[in-house]
Amino acid sequence: MNGYVFIFAGATLVALPSGALHWPDAHLLVVSDLHLGKSDRMARRGGALLPPYETRATLARLGADLAATGAASVLCLGDSFDDGAACDAMEGDDRQQLSALMAGRIWTWVLGNHDPAPLALGGDHVAEATVGALTFRHIATPALAEVSGHYHPKTKVGGRAHRCFLLDADRLILPAYGAYTGGLFCEEPALTALMQPTALAILTGNQAQPVPMPRAQKTRAAGWRP
Repeated sequence: MNGYVFIFAGATLVALPSGALHWPDAHLLVVSDLHLGKSDRMARRGGALLPPYETRATLARLGADLAATGAASVLCLGDSFDDGAACDAMEGDDRQQLSALMAGRIWTWVLGNHDPAPLALGGDHVAEATVGALTFRHIATPALAEVSGHYHPKTKVGGRAHRCFLLDADRLILPAYGAYTGGLFCEEPALTALMQPTALAILTGNQAQPVPMPRAQKTRAAGWRP
Protein backbone atom coordinates (compact mmCIF):
# COMPACT_ATOMS: atom_id res chain seq x y z
CA MET A 1 0.00 0.00 0.00
CA ASN A 2 3.10 2.24 -0.12
CA GLY A 3 2.53 3.28 3.48
CA TYR A 4 5.13 4.62 5.90
CA VAL A 5 5.59 2.42 8.98
CA PHE A 6 6.69 4.04 12.25
CA ILE A 7 6.51 3.48 16.00
CA PHE A 8 4.65 6.01 18.12
CA ALA A 9 4.24 5.58 21.89
CA GLY A 10 5.06 1.90 21.48
CA ALA A 11 2.46 1.30 18.76
CA THR A 12 3.44 0.27 15.23
CA LEU A 13 1.42 2.50 12.91
CA VAL A 14 1.20 3.00 9.15
CA ALA A 15 0.63 6.37 7.49
CA LEU A 16 -1.24 5.53 4.28
CA PRO A 17 -0.83 7.52 1.04
CA SER A 18 -4.52 8.45 1.23
CA GLY A 19 -4.08 10.31 4.53
CA ALA A 20 -5.58 7.56 6.69
CA LEU A 21 -3.73 6.04 9.63
CA HIS A 22 -3.67 2.25 10.04
CA TRP A 23 -2.92 0.49 13.32
CA PRO A 24 -2.64 -3.15 12.26
CA ASP A 25 -2.34 -4.67 15.75
CA ALA A 26 -5.55 -2.91 16.83
CA HIS A 27 -7.32 -3.64 13.51
CA LEU A 28 -8.03 0.10 13.46
CA LEU A 29 -8.27 2.72 10.69
CA VAL A 30 -8.23 6.41 11.67
CA VAL A 31 -9.29 9.30 9.43
CA SER A 32 -9.80 12.97 10.19
CA ASP A 33 -11.59 15.93 8.69
CA LEU A 34 -13.68 14.23 6.03
CA HIS A 35 -15.83 17.39 5.77
CA LEU A 36 -18.56 15.46 3.99
CA GLY A 37 -21.13 17.76 2.41
CA LYS A 38 -18.79 20.72 1.97
CA SER A 39 -20.23 21.60 -1.45
CA ASP A 40 -23.74 21.56 0.07
CA ARG A 41 -22.70 23.86 2.91
CA MET A 42 -20.97 26.32 0.58
CA ALA A 43 -24.02 26.47 -1.71
CA ARG A 44 -26.32 27.12 1.26
CA ARG A 45 -24.14 29.99 2.44
CA GLY A 46 -23.75 31.61 -0.96
CA GLY A 47 -20.15 30.54 -1.51
CA ALA A 48 -18.48 29.06 -4.57
CA LEU A 49 -20.52 26.37 -6.29
CA LEU A 50 -18.47 23.17 -6.29
CA PRO A 51 -19.38 19.92 -8.07
CA PRO A 52 -21.39 17.93 -5.50
CA TYR A 53 -19.26 14.81 -5.71
CA GLU A 54 -16.82 15.23 -2.83
CA THR A 55 -18.79 13.03 -0.45
CA ARG A 56 -18.88 10.20 -2.98
CA ALA A 57 -15.17 10.53 -3.73
CA THR A 58 -14.22 10.64 -0.04
CA LEU A 59 -16.34 7.60 0.81
CA ALA A 60 -14.92 5.68 -2.16
CA ARG A 61 -11.38 6.32 -0.94
CA LEU A 62 -12.37 5.29 2.57
CA GLY A 63 -13.91 2.10 1.22
CA ALA A 64 -10.69 1.31 -0.64
CA ASP A 65 -8.63 1.82 2.52
CA LEU A 66 -10.96 -0.41 4.53
CA ALA A 67 -10.79 -3.14 1.90
CA ALA A 68 -6.99 -2.93 1.73
CA THR A 69 -6.40 -2.94 5.49
CA GLY A 70 -9.26 -5.18 6.62
CA ALA A 71 -9.80 -2.84 9.57
CA ALA A 72 -12.55 -3.92 11.98
CA SER A 73 -12.75 -0.53 13.74
CA VAL A 74 -12.84 3.04 12.43
CA LEU A 75 -12.16 6.27 14.29
CA CYS A 76 -13.25 9.53 12.63
CA LEU A 77 -11.39 12.35 14.39
CA GLY A 78 -13.94 15.14 14.03
CA ASP A 79 -15.22 17.44 11.31
CA SER A 80 -16.61 14.37 9.61
CA PHE A 81 -19.31 16.64 8.15
CA ASP A 82 -18.85 20.25 7.13
CA ASP A 83 -21.72 21.18 9.46
CA GLY A 84 -24.77 19.58 11.04
CA ALA A 85 -27.05 20.47 8.14
CA ALA A 86 -24.68 18.72 5.70
CA CYS A 87 -25.21 15.50 7.64
CA ASP A 88 -29.01 15.93 7.49
CA ALA A 89 -28.86 16.71 3.74
CA MET A 90 -26.72 13.70 2.83
CA GLU A 91 -28.13 12.11 -0.33
CA GLY A 92 -29.63 8.65 -0.21
CA ASP A 93 -26.92 6.96 -2.30
CA ASP A 94 -24.15 8.52 -0.20
CA ARG A 95 -25.92 7.61 3.02
CA GLN A 96 -26.28 4.01 1.83
CA GLN A 97 -22.60 3.92 0.88
CA LEU A 98 -21.60 5.15 4.33
CA SER A 99 -23.96 2.71 6.03
CA ALA A 100 -22.41 -0.14 4.05
CA LEU A 101 -18.93 0.90 5.23
CA MET A 102 -20.12 1.03 8.84
CA ALA A 103 -21.88 -2.33 8.74
CA GLY A 104 -20.11 -4.96 10.82
CA ARG A 105 -17.46 -2.53 12.11
CA ILE A 106 -16.95 -0.68 15.38
CA TRP A 107 -17.37 2.93 14.27
CA THR A 108 -16.54 5.89 16.48
CA TRP A 109 -17.28 9.54 15.72
CA VAL A 110 -15.08 11.99 17.65
CA LEU A 111 -16.60 15.44 18.09
CA GLY A 112 -15.14 18.17 15.86
CA ASN A 113 -15.48 21.94 15.81
CA HIS A 114 -17.51 21.95 12.57
CA ASP A 115 -19.96 19.18 13.24
CA PRO A 116 -21.93 17.94 16.20
CA ALA A 117 -21.92 14.19 16.60
CA PRO A 118 -23.87 12.70 13.64
CA LEU A 119 -26.25 10.82 15.93
CA ALA A 120 -28.60 9.73 13.15
CA LEU A 121 -25.88 7.60 11.56
CA GLY A 122 -25.27 5.23 14.45
CA GLY A 123 -21.90 4.30 15.85
CA ASP A 124 -20.37 5.62 19.06
CA HIS A 125 -20.12 9.36 19.72
CA VAL A 126 -17.35 10.64 21.99
CA ALA A 127 -15.40 13.80 22.78
CA GLU A 128 -12.16 11.80 22.62
CA ALA A 129 -11.11 8.16 22.57
CA THR A 130 -8.33 6.13 24.14
CA VAL A 131 -6.98 2.95 22.54
CA GLY A 132 -4.03 1.35 24.29
CA ALA A 133 -1.53 4.08 25.14
CA LEU A 134 -2.87 6.50 22.52
CA THR A 135 -5.43 9.26 22.96
CA PHE A 136 -7.42 10.39 19.92
CA ARG A 137 -9.09 13.82 19.76
CA HIS A 138 -9.92 16.46 17.18
CA ILE A 139 -7.68 19.35 18.29
CA ALA A 140 -4.18 18.87 19.68
CA THR A 141 -3.45 19.64 23.34
CA PRO A 142 -0.20 19.54 25.36
CA ALA A 143 -0.89 15.84 26.07
CA LEU A 144 1.58 13.08 25.20
CA ALA A 145 0.88 10.09 22.93
CA GLU A 146 -1.84 12.08 21.21
CA VAL A 147 -3.33 11.66 17.73
CA SER A 148 -5.41 14.54 16.36
CA GLY A 149 -6.54 16.35 13.21
CA HIS A 150 -8.13 19.79 12.75
CA TYR A 151 -5.23 21.69 11.18
CA HIS A 152 -5.22 20.04 7.72
CA PRO A 153 -1.40 20.19 7.52
CA LYS A 154 0.29 20.42 4.14
CA THR A 155 3.76 21.17 2.83
CA LYS A 156 5.33 21.99 -0.50
CA VAL A 157 7.92 19.69 -2.08
CA GLY A 158 9.21 20.06 -5.62
CA GLY A 159 6.85 22.96 -6.26
CA ARG A 160 3.75 20.93 -5.33
CA ALA A 161 1.67 21.11 -2.16
CA HIS A 162 1.09 17.78 -0.43
CA ARG A 163 -1.20 17.01 2.45
CA CYS A 164 0.88 15.50 5.20
CA PHE A 165 0.95 13.88 8.60
CA LEU A 166 3.02 15.64 11.26
CA LEU A 167 4.93 13.40 13.66
CA ASP A 168 7.21 13.93 16.62
CA ALA A 169 7.89 11.98 19.80
CA ASP A 170 4.76 13.25 21.56
CA ARG A 171 2.18 14.02 18.92
CA LEU A 172 0.77 12.89 15.58
CA ILE A 173 -1.45 15.19 13.52
CA LEU A 174 -3.39 13.69 10.61
CA PRO A 175 -4.01 15.41 7.28
CA ALA A 176 -7.53 16.20 6.13
CA TYR A 177 -9.07 13.19 4.40
CA GLY A 178 -11.93 14.97 2.62
CA ALA A 179 -11.79 15.56 -1.12
CA TYR A 180 -12.44 19.32 -1.05
CA THR A 181 -10.56 20.31 2.09
CA GLY A 182 -7.92 23.02 2.10
CA GLY A 183 -4.85 23.05 4.28
CA LEU A 184 -2.45 24.93 6.53
CA PHE A 185 1.24 24.97 5.60
CA CYS A 186 3.58 23.40 8.16
CA GLU A 187 5.54 26.65 8.46
CA GLU A 188 2.61 28.43 10.11
CA PRO A 189 3.08 29.34 13.79
CA ALA A 190 -0.01 27.34 14.80
CA LEU A 191 1.84 24.17 13.75
CA THR A 192 5.46 25.06 14.53
CA ALA A 193 4.36 25.88 18.09
CA LEU A 194 2.88 22.39 18.48
CA MET A 195 5.60 20.26 16.89
CA GLN A 196 9.15 19.65 18.08
CA PRO A 197 12.10 20.84 15.92
CA THR A 198 12.84 17.24 14.91
CA ALA A 199 9.27 16.61 13.65
CA LEU A 200 8.63 14.83 10.36
CA ALA A 201 6.13 15.70 7.67
CA ILE A 202 4.89 12.46 6.08
CA LEU A 203 3.71 13.28 2.58
CA THR A 204 0.57 11.75 1.10
CA GLY A 205 0.06 11.01 -2.58
CA ASN A 206 1.30 8.01 -4.53
CA GLN A 207 3.49 6.99 -1.60
CA ALA A 208 3.64 8.07 2.04
CA GLN A 209 7.12 9.54 2.37
CA PRO A 210 8.75 11.29 5.37
CA VAL A 211 10.66 14.57 5.06
CA PRO A 212 11.80 17.01 7.75
CA MET A 213 8.97 19.34 8.75
CA PRO A 214 9.68 22.83 7.35
CA ARG A 215 10.06 25.50 10.04
CA ALA A 216 10.33 28.84 8.17
CA GLN A 217 7.25 30.95 8.75
CA LYS A 218 4.95 31.94 5.92
CA THR A 219 1.71 33.87 5.79
CA ARG A 220 -1.48 31.88 6.07
CA ALA A 221 -3.57 31.79 2.90
CA ALA A 222 -6.36 34.34 3.23
CA GLY A 223 -9.81 33.01 3.94
CA TRP A 224 -8.83 29.54 5.18
CA ARG A 225 -9.81 28.45 8.67
CA PRO A 226 -9.53 24.96 10.19
